[in-house]
Order: sequence, then C-alpha cells, then structure tokens
Amino acid sequence: MRGRTGPYDAKQESVHDMSDQPQPQQPEQGWAPREPEAAAAPEAPGASGGEKPKKPKRPKRTGWRRIIPTWRMTLGGVVVLVALLIGAFYLGYSLVKIPPANALATKQSNVYLYADGTQLARDGEVNRENVGLDQVSANAQHAVLAAEDRDFFSESAVDPKAMVRAAWNTATGKGTQSGSTITQQYVKNYYLGQEQTVTRKVKEFFISIKLDREESKSQILEGYLNTSYFGRNAYGIQAAAQAYYGKDAVDLDAGRGAYLAALLNAPSEYDVVAHPENKAAAVARWNYVLDGMVKKGWLTQSARTGMKFPMPKEATASTSMSGQRGYIVTAIKDYLATNKIIDADTLEAGGYRITTTLQKSKQDAFVKAVNDQLMSKLDKKSRKVDNYVRAGGASVDPKTGQIVAMYGGIDYVKQYTNGATRGDFQVGSTFKPFVLASAIQNGSQTQDGQTITPNTYYDGTDKRPVEGWSGGSYAPENEDGVSYGDITVRTATDKSVNSVYAQMAVDVGPAKIKQTAIDLGIPADTPDLTATPSIALGPSTASVLDMAEAYATLANHGQRHTYTMISKITKDGTDQVKLPAQKTTRAVSRESADTTTNVLESVVDNGTATAAQGADRPAAGKTGTAEKDTAAWFAGYTPDLATVVSVMGQNPTTAAHEPLYGAMGLQRVNGGGAPAEIWAQFTKAALKGTEASDFDLQLQDGAETVAPPSIQPSQPSTTDGQDNGGTTTTGGQTDQGQTQGGTTDGGTTDGGTTGGTTTTDGGTTTTGGTTGTTTDGSTTTTGGTTGTTTDGTTTTGGTTGTTTDGTTGGTTTGGTTAGPQSTARKKE
Repeated sequence: MRGRTGPYDAKQESVHDMSDQPQPQQPEQGWAPREPEAAAAPEAPGASGGEKPKKPKRPKRTGWRRIIPTWRMTLGGVVVLVALLIGAFYLGYSLVKIPPANALATKQSNVYLYADGTQLARDGEVNRENVGLDQVSANAQHAVLAAEDRDFFSESAVDPKAMVRAAWNTATGKGTQSGSTITQQYVKNYYLGQEQTVTRKVKEFFISIKLDREESKSQILEGYLNTSYFGRNAYGIQAAAQAYYGKDAVDLDAGRGAYLAALLNAPSEYDVVAHPENKAAAVARWNYVLDGMVKKGWLTQSARTGMKFPMPKEATASTSMSGQRGYIVTAIKDYLATNKIIDADTLEAGGYRITTTLQKSKQDAFVKAVNDQLMSKLDKKSRKVDNYVRAGGASVDPKTGQIVAMYGGIDYVKQYTNGATRGDFQVGSTFKPFVLASAIQNGSQTQDGQTITPNTYYDGTDKRPVEGWSGGSYAPENEDGVSYGDITVRTATDKSVNSVYAQMAVDVGPAKIKQTAIDLGIPADTPDLTATPSIALGPSTASVLDMAEAYATLANHGQRHTYTMISKITKDGTDQVKLPAQKTTRAVSRESADTTTNVLESVVDNGTATAAQGADRPAAGKTGTAEKDTAAWFAGYTPDLATVVSVMGQNPTTAAHEPLYGAMGLQRVNGGGAPAEIWAQFTKAALKGTEASDFDLQLQDGAETVAPPSIQPSQPSTTDGQDNGGTTTTGGQTDQGQTQGGTTDGGTTDGGTTGGTTTTDGGTTTTGGTTGTTTDGSTTTTGGTTGTTTDGTTTTGGTTGTTTDGTTGGTTTGGTTAGPQSTARKKE
C-alpha cells in the first residue's frame, strides 16, 4: 500500500479494493495539505459521489472588531425593537383609558353679577370661569396659538417636530416654547396633573392620541383655554382677563391677548405688576407672541407696528366674601336651593354665572344710609350696648317682586349672620297692618256687630282684657302703660295701641289673620306665627326679607309677586339654567290692601313714623318693637319701593338677644328712630331722579272719611232742678255729637242717654237723637235732638221739648264734627 499524507478513509479503501473496475490514476506527487474546514466543506455540484462541495467557514473576528455588531445583528435588533415598540404602542393604547377630569380641572368659581352685568362677587377657592370658544376673542385665541403651538390645527396630537423646535428656539435665544402640543398640555391640565414623572408622560402620550381621535381641535383648544393657569389665582382665560384687565375674554384685543398668552410660559414671573424687575423679559415674550401672530397671518404688520405694551391693572385682593358680598352670596345660595333651581353640591362644583336683580346704585345707597344713620353714631369703646347693634334690610320693587337691594350687616367676615334673612327676632307691631287687612278682607265685625273700618272705635285702655276669646285671659299692656280711652282704629294704628289690636284680633279671628299674613308673603312655618290674640302684637319671627315681600304686596294693591333675586343663570358660559316661573297671586282684595295703606299713610303723617317723611314723597309704613326692646323695626313703602329695616341687639360672644337700651346714647331705640331714618335716607336716594307719585287707592266703604281720633269715656251727667212754675232748666250736654241727658222743670230727671249710632258715607247726613223723658205727676217732657252734619261744616242741631204742663223743655245744641265721620264704636 502507498503511503498517504491525507486522512485515511477506510470505507473508501475497502470499496476500491473490492472493485473490478479500473481505478482512477492518482497523482504521483503527495497531496497538498488542506484546512480542516475546507475538507469538511460540501463538494461542488458534479463532484464525485454527487455531493456538494462544503463552503468555507468565515474566519473568526478578532480584536476590536469583535465588539462591533454585524449588519445582520443590527438589522435583527432593529426588527426586534420595532416589533417591541409596535407591541408596546398597541398594548399602551389599549390599556390607557381617557380618565375622568381631575378635581382641580373641573373646580370653578361662581360669578355673581348685579342687574347691570357688573361683577358683584366671586366665590370658590379656584378662580375659574369656563367659557365657550365663541366667548374668547379671535385675537386672544390666535395669541395663545402663537405662543404655544402655531401649527395646532394642522399637526397631530403628538408632534415630535414641536419638541425639536422648542429645543432649538430655546437654544438659539428665540424664546422658550413648550415641547408639548396644546393637546398634550390640555391632557396634563385636565386629566392628569403637573407632576414630572415618566408614568405621567406615558399616560399623557396615549391619552393625547385618543383624545385627538374623539374631540375636534376646537374642543381641545376651548378646554385648554379654560384649564390653563395665568397667575393671580386665575384659572382659564376668562378669569385671567378679569384679573389682569377687568374685561371679559370676548373683549380682549391683540395686545392684551398677547400678554395673557405670554403669561402661560411663566405666570408668576411675567406679572409685571408683582415683579416689575421682570418686565423686560415679559415684554420680550409679548413681542415674540405678536410676531408669531404676524407670521401666521393672524395680525397685520400695520396693526403690529407701534403697538404699545398693555400694562395690566393693579392686582386686587380676592373679592372673597367681605362687606355685603358674603351676605348676598349666601342668600342667593339659599334661594337657589330652597326653590330647587340648583342644589348645594352642584353649585359647589362651580361654573355658574348668576345675574341677580340687585341694583348697584341702590345697594350702595342702602349701605350708606345704615352707616350714616346708625353705625356712625355708635361708640363701641364707651358704650357696651353699642357692641350689640346689628342691622338688616331689604328692598323690593312691588310691581315685580324683584329684590333691588339688601343689607346683611356691617361685614360678612366680622358678622356672619345675615340680618336680612335671619328669622329669630320678633317683628313686633309691624305685624298689625296684617290684622287690619284681614279684618277688611273678611268683613269682620266688633263684638256688638259693627263692621270694622279705620273709623271704628275701640277701647284703648291699658291692660284691658280681651272679650270673646275662650282660650283664657289675655290683657296686653300698651307701650309705657298708656290708656287712651275710646279711639278709632286709625288712631290706634298711629299710636300702635296693643289693647285695641288684641281685641281686634279676637274679633277677626286669629286663624284668619294668620292665613292673611301667609297670603301676603309670610312663610307658613314662621316661628311663633300662632292663631291666638297675641298674633296681633307680632311675636312671630319673620325675616326682614319676608316682611318686605308682605309689605310689597300691600303696596301693589294686594297683588303678590313672590320675591326673586335672580334674573338669569348660565353654566360654563353657554347653557342657560331654567328659572321657575314667578308666581303672582291675589293675596287680599284691593280695597283691603288700599285701605290698610291709607291708614299706614297716617302713621307716617301723624303717628310714630314721622321720620319717614324724610323720603320727600308719599309714604306708608309701620313701626315695631320686639319684646324687651331687643329689636326695632320700620316697614314702609312708596308706590315704587317697599323696604324694611330692622335694628337688632345680639351679644357678639354668646349670640344671645340683648336689649338696646342706651344704644347710640339714646334711652330707647324704637322703630321711629334709626330704622325709619335709615328707611327715609335710602328711599330718597334710591328713587332720586324719579317722579314722586301718589298712592292710587280704592278704599273700603266708610273709610274715605276720618273720624275724630278719640272719645273720652262717657260719664252720665244730671242737673237737679226745681219746679218754680214756668221755669225752664236746660240740662242737655253734647260730646262729639253724643247728647247726654237732660232735666225739665217739675221734678228731678235722671238723664237717660241714648247714643245714636249712625254711619256717615261721604256727604250723607248724620242724625243723632237723644230722648230724655221725665214724668212729674201728669207732666211729661220729651226732648228730641237732631244734629245734622255735612262735609267739613259745623251744624247746630235744634232740640224741641214738648211739655204737657205748660212748660217748655230745654234746648240742646248738637255736636260739632270735622268732616263726615263714623260714630260707630265698640261698647264695653
């Protein structure tokens, strides 16, 4: 066997030895050495045995080349990375949902406006008022886009170019710009938060993409404008426009809009009022915004040229609830909840723009009147009682029921309780007109069947027990214990006589009086509004506002408008909240209301409320005092305005009701003092510039005339005479048209007096007859008295006595009256 230098193949050797076929000639020289890898490589096609030649292996990489990935590795890595990214995108897209808005984003303040649209107050910790995009000027919209995202309407929700552009602008000094799109910023403001975390950024990314598919660009821009922070505690462009310029967003011009847009970049730093040292930077940012507007075609170069920086106004302290604001806002919230317009929780979420019926000029006049006539006269250091003084007031337009002014107290942050709406002080004698109105409305009569009119006489004796009441003894005391004798209802009202009105309450029926008060406007659930004779003296604790509504009903001839404080409500600047229809009802007849007004005019002209004449126009009203003088009231009206004022005493520490003896240095505080004086000053100022008008009254029959104010208690009088033959003795007496007794010659006569009871209507003749009959043996004397009275004249009534014994009876002169009158009175 020939020696071999290559590897030995036993199989091949065996095959060749056994074959009879000639074997191929082997080379004479030895085989050249081969690399093991080459020997193992498959043979090329056509090689012996049909096997493919083996491909040589790639030499191993050594040195630094080993750390560089091959192109195959790079490609594979890219493919894997893309696959992972796609998978992660779809996984994130499917897992991340658009969440509900965060609490801060939805929290808004409510804005309260006067009737003329000027701002009254703003509540809530977050100063935000959402508005629709159509309530933001185009200039302001374009300014924000120029500042934050100039390609907003053409780009996708997430724009990598914006990030690159922002970085480049910052690096080259062209102004800083957010790397996020407006959509991303809105998502951060509205759905997420301001924390700088990877998780938040990932959520922001996916929510932005989803939101861009679900909402229009305009909707997103509107949301962004309402959620962005502008400094000065102003969230949203509407709040910012008010905070910096005192304007609504719809009224922003390009210059002001550009400044607000500039604030988005650095709200606190760019407030040039708070940080004047940063004005240069703020102006540079402002210029950047305006230049962007020009570049995008949103502002002409001519308009841009020469534009001056619009300096914002001084920052003001939060409107909060100081002064009258808190009282008014609280009253409005109660009104909305009570009338089921907006519940407390919904209102708390904010976003409402509430236009009230309050008129700023009248509101200011009310505050000034209280300050001038009451607060300026207090000396809290020298007089302890002056620290107890509180005040409340409300004014209503009787023709509409709209509240035009309200006084709640000296300052809401100092005295929390609203003096206009609290219901814990007795209304006192301001309730008495409701008794009279009820008497006329129900055609009530005295105990002896006389119809109650302003000219009906009652016994005004102090502590006189009421008659006709089965509920127990009741004998109220008159003020200062004064007894008045027999006086008319009109005079009893002028002087606020308790004994008269207590009896009248029994005559009318306490239950009927209670119902009349409710019909006029006093809530049925008012504490101590009880159907007893004491109802006439005002133990009930209606609020000032409730009393104002009731008196406004009297002023409006018995037609009641339920009071209202709201004229319009919108939500988020667009949705208008439906207000309930205002109810108008007939509370009492016109004659009942107008006759009561006629009597109350007398209180102002001649009674306890003469201070109200300071209004310089026809007025009607009634004073009142609570038990122990803890409150003094005046409730009055003109044909155009019904106003109630109460001065109350309350301990600032214990909140207990306190008497007002000695307040303002006065022995007593009564309704005819500070309350009536406040009323007069306010009414005069509130109605300044309007023509004074008289009340157009339709009175109860018999009320047109005015009876004499009083009749002194009647005392029978006798004259003892002797029969001297032919001697005539005149014994007749008259008292306000009432003739008392007489004697005739021939014996002693106990003067029998018959009080003629007649009623005068207009110019109707009144005849009062007195008959005295004396019999002396066969002698009978009859004296008849006829007194005829005409309007405004004095008439002497002649008396003819006929005697059967040749003796002529005495002559009596009839009473003198001032105009037509009613002599009807209750006999006791």
